[in-house]
Amino acid sequence: MSINIYDDMNKLESTLRKTDEYLAVKSAMEDVKSDEEARVLFESFREIQMNLQQKQMAGEEIAGEELEHAQKTAQLAQENPKIMTMLTAEMKLSELIEEVNRVVLKPVQDLYESFN
Repeated sequence: MSINIYDDMNKLESTLRKTDEYLAVKSAMEDVKSDEEARVLFESFREIQMNLQQKQMAGEEIAGEELEHAQKTAQLAQENPKIMTMLTAEMKLSELIEEVNRVVLKPVQDLYESFN
């Protein structure tokens, strides 16, 4: 019997888009995008974050002033209620995705646990 797992994955993707967690992130992102100050601050915060991650992955040293600038920008972002709402919603969505990942990987985990 042949099973098309892709049908189930597409259904899961569609279902994820209907969850409260996904809809909360979508709504919060729209709020940030519609507020010029919040949008610019978040874009700056995200760019700094991505640059630091790239440097870490490349094994490059992060200068003290870069780190200080990143911390100040992060603090400003956390003080913005629209950005904080979005970040909180993103964390909840991430938790849901982690749970989905655990469930999806359970059969593989069971295989390895039964190996002993």
